[in-house]
Amino acid sequence: MKIYTRTGDQGQTSLIGGRVDKDDIRVEAYGTVDEINSFVGQAMTELDQTLFQDILADLEKIQHELFDCGGDLSNVTARRVEKLKADSIAYLEQKIDEMIEEAPALERFILPGGSKPSASIHIARTITRRAERLVVKLMKQDESTSTVALKYLNRLSDYFFALARVINFRLQVKDVEYARSANVFSGGIRKEEN
Repeated sequence: MKIYTRTGDQGQTSLIGGRVDKDDIRVEAYGTVDEINSFVGQAMTELDQTLFQDILADLEKIQHELFDCGGDLSNVTARRVEKLKADSIAYLEQKIDEMIEEAPALERFILPGGSKPSASIHIARTITRRAERLVVKLMKQDESTSTVALKYLNRLSDYFFALARVINFRLQVKDVEYARSANVFSGGIRKEEN
């Protein structure tokens, strides 16, 4: 089987139910979701399988959900059945709460980095924010766009923020605080506010 089809040589690509230009906002949205998935895969290769067994299981689950999300965003048929479900959002929220309790309390803004896998997760986080913005733009053009995808991406970026901190904590690497940050998370707030 050949992986090249030549059908995109004129600047168009196939969706589920139609064809569009490759620079269409829908293609940008699901392509960015694919980009997130790639960085998640990279981060997984950087994590110790014993120390991060629980996280690796979650990240594999997330990779499947991201594939579902991309599929939902690429579907333009009249009768769409979304693969990404709301219970995935609830699961992320549960995991975020657990990770916030595991990592030290956050007082100041932090810089992406610390350890290599944490930095990879921060990259996935920022790409997730971009995907979220693209889905918002897509929703303005097509009101039938999945609201589950938007909520999932919003929660996923929070998950990645919490995860990056837990990775550094388990590796005994301190988060790098932003030097000019005030004490913005005082009063018991333990996570990034979005």
